[in-house]
Amino acid sequence: MRLTGVVRVVALLLTLLGTWYVVQTYFDRSWRAISLRSWIGEALPGLWVRLEGGCKGPPQPRHKCGNQKSCPQNHFAFKITSGAANVVGPSICFNDVILMSSVKNNIGRGLNIALVNGTNGQVLKTDTFDMYSGDISKLDTFLQKIKRGTMVLVASYDDAATKMNDKVRAQFEELGSSHVSKLRFRDNWIFLGAKGLKNKSPFEEHIKNDAKTNKYEGWPELLEMEGCAPRKMD
Repeated sequence: MRLTGVVRVVALLLTLLGTWYVVQTYFDRSWRAISLRSWIGEALPGLWVRLEGGCKGPPQPRHKCGNQKSCPQNHFAFKITSGAANVVGPSICFNDVILMSSVKNNIGRGLNIALVNGTNGQVLKTDTFDMYSGDISKLDTFLQKIKRGTMVLVASYDDAATKMNDKVRAQFEELGSSHVSKLRFRDNWIFLGAKGLKNKSPFEEHIKNDAKTNKYEGWPELLEMEGCAPRKMD
């Protein structure tokens, strides 16, 4: 057999082996499909993907702010997380928008406060107030300027109460707080209230700094609260 004939036979065998490998690799009976979620951030409605071992339905829908449930019409989804000790910062999400967080680099020790228009959900202002060594008059002035119909979201970090005085506590009570009067050194506190609220807000959590129960040395565990705040309709 001539050399050229041998080369042709070898080339044919390599081609057949390559074809077999491709078929086994990409056209196996139990094929895999790349999830579109990794490409576009979320799966398309009604998409079904066949995987080894059977079929899997579309993933569960994502709710605003990553909450467990969706909110009814004329309500805003929110999630507030306090800081963890003096290490992990707090976060505030409203209507699926992160208003304050470590990633946004707009948080600080003390009270982290976001103001939102209660009618259209537009963020009005965010600010931080050092409650350990800061000037309490800055927080006093900030609270006095809040207009009626404004939602107020608060998340504590590290220490929320050392500089707190009766005047400032009274202003938070006017916003609907039931726990601010009990707030003490290194307590954790999260709160959503509103200027002009007729009753006490149902959106508030408070945990005391107690050496017997603290999760972190010198600090209680973090707090997290999610819910649906009703839109201001009048």
